[in-house]
Amino acid sequence: MAKFDANKFKRDLQAAQRKAEAQVKRQVDEINRKNQRAVDDHNRKVRAHNQKVVDQFNRQVNSHNQEVRRVNVHNARVVGDLQKQLRSTGSGPRYTPSEQALADRVQESLVSRDEREWDVFLSYARIDGADAAEALRSSLEVLGVRVWFDEVAIVPGKSQSLQMDQGLRKARAGIVLLTPAYLVGRFWTERELGALLRKSTLIPVLHGVDFKAVEEYSGILPDLAGFETARDDISSIAEKIAAAILPADATIEAGSGSDE
Repeated sequence: MAKFDANKFKRDLQAAQRKAEAQVKRQVDEINRKNQRAVDDHNRKVRAHNQKVVDQFNRQVNSHNQEVRRVNVHNARVVGDLQKQLRSTGSGPRYTPSEQALADRVQESLVSRDEREWDVFLSYARIDGADAAEALRSSLEVLGVRVWFDEVAIVPGKSQSLQMDQGLRKARAGIVLLTPAYLVGRFWTERELGALLRKSTLIPVLHGVDFKAVEEYSGILPDLAGFETARDDISSIAEKIAAAILPADATIEAGSGSDE
């Protein structure tokens, strides 16, 4: 019977272990290579998709910016033409002497005013001024005027009074739509008017009331000058206000593209 060779057995066992380890390593390496190929393929698809999305977004931004440039050129021309027309003696809507004095004062006051988020804060009484206020807001925005308007600017769930105070602070000028209900005096309208009266850029618009009624309500409204819906329609009043508060080179901000 052959004698058991412990050393040989140990060498054979170590060789078998090395062979098994080498085989396992080859299998692991192959799995890792397959996984890496899958990861690389996935990453290439992700990069291609992301680049496609970025390119599409940039095309949209460029298209938007082209439209913004077109609108800015149009707005500058419209505002410049309005300012000339409203002060001329030709046909079409034009300022009365008192309206022109009001417009000149507002325009002069806004020259040195810093840029703000809103051009005007529109104050009105909902009970009888909502429709006229909405029409005025719409007409102003068509002309490029940024209007703080509660129906649009107020965010539900946040303090209404705080948001209104912020709107007042962030507006370059104020429009107060004076109606019978406004002159009765209510909490919100009185609070807004109190803040607006401190602005040299306050613009009264009379709707359903006359200057005598306004004078009885407040003798400190800017020289009792203002615009009247009894004299002009809302669109004409919007033109007069826009010409007073917008510079001839008024522009809106263009968007910016994105990198991958």
